Amino acid sequence: MRHHYRFSETRPSWWPENAPWPPPVRQIRHKNLMRRVGCFFLLMNLLGIASLVVVIALIARWQGLIHFQTPEAQWAIPVGVGLAILITLVYGVGGAGLRRVVMPLDDLLKAADRVGQGDYSVRIPERGPRELRSLARAFNDMASRLDQMDASRRDLLADVTHELRTPLTVVQGNLEGMIDGVYPADEPHLKNILEETQILSRLVDDLRTLALAESGALQLKKEPTDLALLVRETVQAFQTQADTKGILLSVETAPDLPWLELDPGRIHQVLANLLANSMRYTPDGGQVAVRYRLAEGDPMVEVQDSGPGIPADELPHVFERFYKSTDSGGMGLGLAIARRLVEAHAGTITAESPAGQGTTIRFNLPTGDI
Repeated sequence: MRHHYRFSETRPSWWPENAPWPPPVRQIRHKNLMRRVGCFFLLMNLLGIASLVVVIALIARWQGLIHFQTPEAQWAIPVGVGLAILITLVYGVGGAGLRRVVMPLDDLLKAADRVGQGDYSVRIPERGPRELRSLARAFNDMASRLDQMDASRRDLLADVTHELRTPLTVVQGNLEGMIDGVYPADEPHLKNILEETQILSRLVDDLRTLALAESGALQLKKEPTDLALLVRETVQAFQTQADTKGILLSVETAPDLPWLELDPGRIHQVLANLLANSMRYTPDGGQVAVRYRLAEGDPMVEVQDSGPGIPADELPHVFERFYKSTDSGGMGLGLAIARRLVEAHAGTITAESPAGQGTTIRFNLPTGDI
């Protein structure tokens, strides 16, 4: 029976960047292995029966119970001896072959027990028949994925703890100061506490969105959408902030662009995260340009700023959660969420940052059928 494997459309966060998703299903040819093992034991049984008959015949002749009357029958003794030698050789070779099968299986059982106890660093050598080497390779891949998942879980707990500590410390300090009479319970101090609780609320919402997207449980409410209009409306929402900083905010959309089947709320969140990131790093008097056009038949949106850019060693990590530069004022979740939401729409997102020439982040979405 052939088994069909189903994978989530969204690549998990712990999956290596250079590995394809969904992964190719490796077929282990267990039928060939079982056929060879079955033939081996059948041969052993036949040789065992033959050897038993020869031994019984020789014992009976030695006891005088049977006699060989014809000259041809006198060949039974050398034939029996030769058969015994052959059986010994076959059992020796067969035992070595059986050991080649049993030892890898023993390694696999021991390693599986260690994985069951939580040791995901265990790996087994790839040895034995081709099918068992393929099985060992699949086990090592599984253990590696589990190890990465466990490391990702620990990193996430550490990152969340770190991000929660600052606003909670501010809220706790202000409340304790008010109770002790150090701070008056006036509007400025209450407003400070309110701002920190809003930060906590946004962090929780972002973490929930990220968790749903990474687990493949995010429900998209797709509908026919004019993405060009959505882009212009999102950019317009940042116009006041741009005017305050003296940033030239522009938007360009190509004519006659198709409507797309997507979740407008989630794509708006992607655009808002990209714009917020660009506005944060663009100096006063700089420029932020948003463009929407078709690239090789697929809709593409790009956000380009005139900020200082991203160092080459940091560029591969900008879409990782909680990854941020030392001068960042955010929580390091905006680009990670943007990536997950784009991938949930079966799209791709990339970042480009030539030295000293700002940063361009673009994402593509499939056209789809309306």
